Amino acid sequence: MKRLAIFDLDGTLLNTITDLGASTNFALAKMGYPEHPLSAYNYMVGNGVRKLMERARPDASPETIDELLSHFRAHYDEHCTDTTTPYSGIPELLAELAARDVSLAVATNKYQSAAEKIIGHFFPDVRFEAVFGQIPERPVKPDPSVVFAILSQYPTAKKDVLYIGDSAVDMETARRACIESVGVTWGFRPVSELRKACADHVVSKPSEILKFLDVKI
Repeated sequence: MKRLAIFDLDGTLLNTITDLGASTNFALAKMGYPEHPLSAYNYMVGNGVRKLMERARPDASPETIDELLSHFRAHYDEHCTDTTTPYSGIPELLAELAARDVSLAVATNKYQSAAEKIIGHFFPDVRFEAVFGQIPERPVKPDPSVVFAILSQYPTAKKDVLYIGDSAVDMETARRACIESVGVTWGFRPVSELRKACADHVVSKPSEILKFLDVKI
């Protein structure tokens, strides 16, 4: 049996896109730039908030990106739970994994303080062995450093780990870490992206993840 399930956050555990888009639009408006439709943010998120600002304003200088980031974080820190919700079936999946003695962890490119706040808000009764977000000294996914940091804190054989995410970034992270991957179709990216990124498995609802708990060698 798998002993550890590592989840991406945005687009996998939680639908965060409206709050992310609203905070980015706030930052853009604050600096006099045009806003984007919220639907456009599905393809801007996934590589950390600095990359989100760069995609929202690709012609901006590094200094302007710094200022956008400051406005974004000030807004998002206050509003990151306004419209965000767990995906249907996720609370039940987490409870079932815990009941089967599968430990849980989060590996996200969301900055650390926001990751901790949002997980604590929506899953206060769920025990996560680690909630690891983006910090300055660790590269963002698809670099697998965040996965290795989790395995350092909670030592687990790679064959006993399952990585679950909604994007090519996640599938590449799992591949580089040599961990079995599950791509989910309810997130921000299409199934075609997951398959092109060589997801080991693709599921359309959370309960389907349970069938991959048997160890694959």
